Amino acid sequence: MQRLTFEEVLEATGGRVLFGRHNGVEGISIDSRSIGEKDFFVALKGERFDGHDFVADALKKSAGAIVSIPPVAPPSNKTVIHVDNTLKALQNIARYIRIKYDPQVLGITGTNGKTTTKEMSASILSTRLSVLKNSGNLNNQIGLPLSMLDMDENHEAAVLEMGASAPGDIRELCGIAEPDFGIITNIGYAHIEGFRDIASVRLAKMELLEAVGSAAVNADDEFLMEGISLYKGSLLRFGTSDDADVRASDVALGQRETSFHLHMPNGDAPVRLRLSGMFNVYNALAAASAGYLFGFSAEDVSGGLEGFKGLPMRLEFKDINGSTIISDVYNANPSSMEEAIKELLRQRGKRAIAVLGDMLELGLYSETAHRKLGRWMAELKVDVLIAVGKEMRAAAEEFQKAGGEAVCADDASRAGVLLRQMLGQGDTVLIKGSRSMKMENVLKEVNGYAFNAEGGGNG
Repeated sequence: MQRLTFEEVLEATGGRVLFGRHNGVEGISIDSRSIGEKDFFVALKGERFDGHDFVADALKKSAGAIVSIPPVAPPSNKTVIHVDNTLKALQNIARYIRIKYDPQVLGITGTNGKTTTKEMSASILSTRLSVLKNSGNLNNQIGLPLSMLDMDENHEAAVLEMGASAPGDIRELCGIAEPDFGIITNIGYAHIEGFRDIASVRLAKMELLEAVGSAAVNADDEFLMEGISLYKGSLLRFGTSDDADVRASDVALGQRETSFHLHMPNGDAPVRLRLSGMFNVYNALAAASAGYLFGFSAEDVSGGLEGFKGLPMRLEFKDINGSTIISDVYNANPSSMEEAIKELLRQRGKRAIAVLGDMLELGLYSETAHRKLGRWMAELKVDVLIAVGKEMRAAAEEFQKAGGEAVCADDASRAGVLLRQMLGQGDTVLIKGSRSMKMENVLKEVNGYAFNAEGGGNG
């Protein structure tokens, strides 16, 4: 983050000086372990921690702190600002910076593909503009403003992923980021634990449309399209149907790459992605829509897409002892699980083996979703299911009822041992599950494979 004056920090937060005074702030941090000497520490309060417990440590290293609970003893030569709510203060600082530097902001939400679409969009826009984007998938009420703190006068555009786990989340994030454009990738069953039903998920994602004058949406998602009929802004539709504004034709799905012809209102261009899977075609079309909203040509968009190499932990391909491992371990929900299994079957070698961890945050829908998954995999003739976790046992039961071969494991490490024992040359394996299932541990057990979360990817 560029330097803010002391007065700007006070103006942004509406805070009150308790101790000291400082010429300016070069950074904002919520981590007392890595804070810089010219930074201000924001003491956030969470369910399992309270940043106020670390204020003393932070002040030993930093210029000051923003707190809602005053320190007992006055710090020596340090600045302390008091606010009513430290999270709100962090968000207000991010919003102040966004207004101060005023780049064009793109907000991206949806059930699946948000991070890949964000990265693809940034890849396109970066060919001509200086672009800020979320770090990783820091897309919530803390992560989004933290990512925005890196914004400076050089940034011409910002591409910001926005996640929602409850109604009102996207509206709140839009209040911080003030997006000019929006993209909704799709609507499906994810984080539904915080919603009444799938219609509530759709309404939550559509909160993005309240904040923008132009938006791009998935024309092939019928449920999404039903919900946006009353949107009054400029709407760009992407998909594979002939009536889509941004569309793909002549799609050719290879083993580890995909080609298609891109059609945009301002021109056409061939595209060759270094990714596989039909869902990545949709991610690319969403990103192409972002390019169009920013005034890019089809040729510019094609170049940006072809320069994108993929993301770690998302549909990475590993060749191990004559077998093919598809590692898609970052996260999972019913929609993304379905797409990944389709890709497993499309890539099938001798056998198709699915090593699947629990899909979490589904609330009352969880058992139904897992049983439905088990029946569906049996119909598609997946050869073997290794079910990891308590929830996935329901999928294994349904899979076995339909005549499929299934084994259960309590955790990913045990699943890796089971996979290693049964894996043969020519087999194709999908490994996928929710993030907290740590499905990357399956790979650690297979042939001594050392998983590298920082490595390149294909997802």
